[in-house]
Order: sequence, then C-alpha cells, then structure tokens
Amino acid sequence: MEIQKFSYDNKIVKYFAYATVIWGIVGMTVGLIAALQLAFPEFFNDYLGFSFLSFGRIRPLHTNAVIFAFVGNGIFMGVHYSLQRLLKARMWSDKLSYINFWGWQLIIVCAVATLPFGITSSKEYAELEWWIDIMIAGIWVVWGWNMFATILARRVKHLYVAIWFYIATFVTVAILHIFNSFELPVSFFKSYSWYAGVQDALVQWWYGHNAVAFFLTTPYLGLMYYFVPKAAQRPVYSYRLSIIHFWALIFIYIWAGPHHLLYTSLPDWAQSLGVVFSIMLIAPSWGGMLNGLLTMRGAWDRVRDNVLLKFMVVALTSYGMATFEGPLLSLKNVNMISHFTDWTIAHVHVGGLGWNGMMTFGMLYWLFPKMFRVELYSKKLANQHFWIATLGIILYAVPMYIAGFMQGLMWQDFNPDGTLVNADFLKMVDAMKPYYMLRSLGGLLYIVGAIMMFYNLIKTAKSGNFLENEAAEAPMLQQIDYVPVKGEYWHRTIERKPIRFMVLAIVVVAIGGLVEIIPTLIVKSNVPTIASVKPYTPLELEGRDLYIREGCYNCHSQMIRPLRFETARYGEYSKSGEFVYDHPFQWGSKRTGPDLAREGGLRSNYWHYRHMVNPKEVSPGSIMTAYTWMKTNDLDVSILDRKIRAMQTLGVPYPKGYDKIALKDLKIQAEWIATDIVKNLPKEVQKRLDIPKEIAYLKKKEIVAMIAYLQRLGMDIKVKQKADNSTAKYE
Repeated sequence: MEIQKFSYDNKIVKYFAYATVIWGIVGMTVGLIAALQLAFPEFFNDYLGFSFLSFGRIRPLHTNAVIFAFVGNGIFMGVHYSLQRLLKARMWSDKLSYINFWGWQLIIVCAVATLPFGITSSKEYAELEWWIDIMIAGIWVVWGWNMFATILARRVKHLYVAIWFYIATFVTVAILHIFNSFELPVSFFKSYSWYAGVQDALVQWWYGHNAVAFFLTTPYLGLMYYFVPKAAQRPVYSYRLSIIHFWALIFIYIWAGPHHLLYTSLPDWAQSLGVVFSIMLIAPSWGGMLNGLLTMRGAWDRVRDNVLLKFMVVALTSYGMATFEGPLLSLKNVNMISHFTDWTIAHVHVGGLGWNGMMTFGMLYWLFPKMFRVELYSKKLANQHFWIATLGIILYAVPMYIAGFMQGLMWQDFNPDGTLVNADFLKMVDAMKPYYMLRSLGGLLYIVGAIMMFYNLIKTAKSGNFLENEAAEAPMLQQIDYVPVKGEYWHRTIERKPIRFMVLAIVVVAIGGLVEIIPTLIVKSNVPTIASVKPYTPLELEGRDLYIREGCYNCHSQMIRPLRFETARYGEYSKSGEFVYDHPFQWGSKRTGPDLAREGGLRSNYWHYRHMVNPKEVSPGSIMTAYTWMKTNDLDVSILDRKIRAMQTLGVPYPKGYDKIALKDLKIQAEWIATDIVKNLPKEVQKRLDIPKEIAYLKKKEIVAMIAYLQRLGMDIKVKQKADNSTAKYE
C-alpha cells in the first residue's frame, strides 16, 4: 500500500482564528453600545453628528457582526482545521482557501461600511444589500467548492459525522440565502424584496429560523463532534445516535420557521406546521447534546482541571437549554406571552453567548497551543475567562427573562371593568430600564472575558513557534475500497459517496421549504386581497424607505395579533391583504416601542414632527432615538422614478407612466404636510418666522416624508363598529 506524505495548512486556520477573535470583540462591543442605548437612552443616540450610531442603525450591525463575522470566521477556522485531519488531506486549493478568507473579510467590511449609514434591506439577519448578497453567495460557493474537492481527494474511506454537518451547512445555507435574497435593485444602494407582505414574512422567517439552524447550529455541531472527543480524549458516545441526530435534525428544522409568525396574518395551516415540527425538534436536538455530553463520560474528573472541557460543557448545556426553549416558545399559549418581548432576546443570547461563544472559546484555547507548539500562556487566565464569561451570560440572560415575562404579562393586564391596566406603553418601558442596565453589565463582563482570551492567545503565540505546514502521511485511498463490505452498517454505504450524500441532504432539507412556501406564493386564497388597500403615494414610499433606513422595525412592529389585549390597545387586528404592496414587509420581531399598524390618523402631523425631533420631551420616559438629522436632511428624490418603475415591475398597480409625474404628486403632499406643521406651531414661534419661507424649507426635508408614511399606516382599512363593538365591515 502506497504511503503518501503531505502537509496540513495551519496558516489559513491561524488567519481565521485571529479574524474570529477580532471581529468577535468588535461585534460584541457594538452590541454593548446598543444595550447601553436602551439602558441610558442618550448614549450616542440623540446627536446630529452620530446618526450612524443610533440604535436602529447599529442593532443590525451587531447581529451581522456576531453571526457572520464572529461565528462565520469561527466556522471556517474549525472546518479548515478539522476537515484536513478527518480526510487526511490538505485543503484542495490554497488559493481558494485564501479567496475564502479575504472575500469573507471584505464582505464584513462592506457590512460595516453600509449598515450604520442606513443602507439596508431591513430583513432580519439578511439586511445586507443586493450586491453584498451576491458576494456572499460567491464566497460561499468558493468554500463549498474547496471543501468538496478536498472530500473527493481524501485518503480515508468513510466520512466522519462532523463532515455530514459541514455538507448540510453548505447546501442549506446556499438555498436559504439565494431564495431569501431575491431582490430588485433600484440603485447600487437600494433594492426592494421580490416578495411582499405575508409571502415576504414567510420566506424571511423560513430563512431567519434556519439561518440559526444551519449557520449557528449545524456547523457547530460538526465542530462539537470533532473537538469534544479530541479535548476529552474519548470516542463519540454513539455512532448510531449521531446518524439519527443528523438526519432527523436537518429534516425537521427546515419546517419550523413559521413559529416566528404565530397569531399573525400568515395562513393558519402554515403556523400549525411550524408548531408541530418545532415540538418534534426537541428529540434530535437533545440527542446531539446528550451525544456530546456522554462523549465526556470517563473524562468528568478532568473537567475541573481542563479549561477546554469547561467551556465545552457550558456550550453543550446552553445548546440543550436553547433547543428546549425554542420548541417551548412555539406553543401558542407561551408564544402569546413571549412574542415581541425581551424573552426572545434572552433565548437567542443563551444560544449565541453560551453555545456559539463558549464553543468558539474552547476551540481557540485548543488550537493555539497545537499550532504554536507551546503550552497555553496562562491556564489561570483562561479559567478566569471561563468564570467571567459564565457570569456574564447569567447576568445577561436572567434580567432579560424577567423583563420578557414582565412585558408579556403587563401587556395583557386588564382592570375588572375591561380596560387595560397599563394603557400607557411608556409605563412598561420605564419598568424595563433596571433590567436593561443589568443586561449591559452582563454583556460588558462577557467582552472583558473575550479580551482576556485575546491577550492570552497573543502571549501564547509569541512564546511559541508556529507550524505553518504540518507534516502528515497516510496511505492513498484506492477505488477498490468502495466495494461494500458484507454485514457492515447500512449508513456506511452513504458515507462513501459524498456527492450522493450531498444530493440526499438537499432533498431532505428541501421538502419542508417547498411544502410551506410554494402554496403561499402561488395559491391566491392564502393571501386574500382587500379592495380598499392602495399603493403608497410617492411621498409615503420615500418615507417608508426612510423608516427602513433608520431601522424603526427594530423597535416597532406593524402586526396586530387577533388577541384581546392587542386589539384593545392598538385597534382592529391585521389582515393579510393589508400588506400586498409592502416590499419588504415590516412586521418586526420586537416591541421596544408600541405597534404602529394603526398609527395613521391617531395624532397630528405637528405631534409627529415634535416626537421625531425630541421624543423624550413629547413622551417623558421614552427611550426612542431623537431623529434630529431628519429635520435638516433634504429628501433625496433623485431615483424616485426608478422606485416607481421597480414597484410596477413587482406588481404594484401604479398607472402606466406614473413615474414621470410622481415627483409632482410628492411635492404637493409634502407642501400640504409642511404647511399643516408650521400652522400648528405655537403662536409665539410663528411670530418669529417667515411662514412661507419656513414651509418652503420644511417641505424639502426627510421628516415630512417620514410623517407621511406614519400617517398612512392602517388608513386603508376603516372599521365600522356595531353597538356591541364587534366588527361590522371594512370600507
């Protein structure tokens, strides 16, 4: 048998490792700033020169930095290290590896250069604009190409369980990203989602839930199956359990997305499917957790002294907690309390900080001594990091759980006479502030631990001698080895054929998506239309784009659920036909502020003007950003005609040729709103103004367009009430 000599590429692993740590600290710091803005509302949040640091702008930057920069680089780091050793082969192409690395860093830099400046598609975890989406798809294909070419050139017969998860990650994320990113570009910095309203919501949360599943979960499960046995120096507890875990997980997960849209205007059958499959997810998820924890059997006596195992135990425990809580939150009676509250924030951070964060830290502590051929600089510092990070997770999650429970229950609290106890939303906002402060402290501790780790790793690297090309040898894999062996386990035959394995994985993950999404997209009865719902006026369309730019959807929902406490507070529940011209949808996922679905006509233009400029004066106790720049920024209408044509392409029924007269209509509506605002200014203020000049100034500003959009919300459906207060009909 021919023995071949080759080497593993550690240099690419080192690059991804440094990127993981650096971007992790950056992403967590941005998250801390966002947390502090809720606890201390004027923190980089109310000043003209800091619009790029306002909460609505940096919240998506935080999620993208943590998910795609920190965890994404962590995935590539772990896969490039483990894949080579599991396959006994160097990565197929060093050039592709470095294209993968530098391309991914460029994507992250593009996110940093766009999101804080309001260049966003507004779709949660997919906010990046169309040209960045194309870059992501390209680099993802580069990674998959290099991975599969390496698999085909392997020197081992079977594919180890970790590689199954890598394959599922590659194919599923590609499908999710491409389908969710169908957009119609209007300009380099602006596009509209191809889908609208209910359809857009379903596709987005099919993507959003499964981005958690196949970007934050399956690749890390693969890494768990490699690094936990290595750290514990024990074989995987159960090969057969890993088979059940893998196939059940990737089949069931893809169906669960609609549980993010319970009680919304999504068709009930789709919601029910999401609930059923979410409950089923407990079994494979806990199967994976137990397989990991039981792999450490016989090694528990070493956990006390082995800091790597400590991080991995907490990571697996957090994974188990998060994957139990996810199905729990999909139950309608629980979701009624949790949805739109900080309970969800606590849930996702148990997974993010506990599962992804602690597993990444454990991998880094394992990799650096191996690659630099030296003992870890300070085990004491690593242990301190472990306890600080664990305390940070607790201080983050527990206050958010309490805040979430309080929000959900306070929203539902009625007096004996049937009126809401907490009719004033600001009363509930004020009750959250102590918990937001504690959450900020927990986040700060977590970042301090990450910085300690970075110092420890740098000192380890400096004291060691980096092994760039690690020598290895293995017998060449002969094609004759593919002949089935009588009596071997059936799954071995699948493992031998990577292309067949990939195709089977695609089929398994595609079934759920096809069953849920295709009927919603093509069966019109799933989204019944309402005759009174009309397209946005040009000024309202521009205002909606500003609403998206400022990230208002991060704090406000536009979806009133058919629940008594919601209709009592906000009005008639939302209908699917109301959103047919919304590209993209704006239902939101968190109510830091009240729902805006019926905001139109409730308050004057002047009230909105004052509230946008100084919300804390108009609504004492508010934590909303003061959008002072919208009062001074001129409204950019340079591509209004292209926006109208794009909407026509997407099926919005503007009259033929309307793009040529849209600007005229915009100016008429803008002047009317500006006039109304100026005429409602206090008399003493009016005396100091040149009224016509002030109107001419104000009608050109962004704030007028924003007000036009807010005043439109919910106005397409007017509800006549019977004497018993039940809905009579729509007009």
